[in-house]
Amino acid sequence: MVDLEINGKVKRQGHLDTVISRHAIDDVGKLRSVLSTSELMVRVNPIHADSRTEIDRCVDLGADRIMLPMFTTASEVAQFLKLVGGRTKTCLLLETPASVVRLESILEVPGVEEIHIGLNDLHLGFGLSFMFELVSGGVIDLCSRAINARSIKFGFGGIARLGTGVLPSDLILSEHSRIGSSQVILSRDFQNIFVDAKTPQDAERALRREINKIRNHLAQLKDDYNSHRDNREILSRIVHEYVRQRADIKQAA
Repeated sequence: MVDLEINGKVKRQGHLDTVISRHAIDDVGKLRSVLSTSELMVRVNPIHADSRTEIDRCVDLGADRIMLPMFTTASEVAQFLKLVGGRTKTCLLLETPASVVRLESILEVPGVEEIHIGLNDLHLGFGLSFMFELVSGGVIDLCSRAINARSIKFGFGGIARLGTGVLPSDLILSEHSRIGSSQVILSRDFQNIFVDAKTPQDAERALRREINKIRNHLAQLKDDYNSHRDNREILSRIVHEYVRQRADIKQAA
């Protein structure tokens, strides 16, 4: 993935420990030249005055899929899809409270084919203190029901390696399985694989092992409704306790 989104991002996330990419549009061509099997996705900026030029350039440089972030209306989505014009696959990054409220009308736009629900900006927009409150609080459930009703592929958020993370990845994967999500972003935790590896071959083998752990865990969860229920209860308790601790620390400060 090449991440070109920069418009407004420093203002939204500059105070957080998040990745703000400094990729350039020429990086699309550089990655295209070395990829043989992987799909190349490019996240562009939200709709702006030069969106046509930006999107055209991404297409010309070989993007396989273009992602639109921070949209708030169905008209923005329609404009984006018109600018792409079917030349690549597309993905909508659902990450504003307005887009959640207007989700039904957004899903009615012809040509919507894939959606990823971004927890970071979305939880900031709602004024929450922990991004996984969106999961425990039912917002992701609400979105998934609307998206599933139209048989559109979707996913949400990211995960660390199994056995790591403030919120255990196995509980997050259980929610993916329960609501029918089919994609997730690998978090920065996976970079530790490459830091610790002595050779590129070691890194590749280690990455494959971690991915296989995720796939095996998902296979075990499939149609296991009792596990889904129990895991959701545990997840909700952990999120609630984390939010409470954050509030106590803030109050003490």
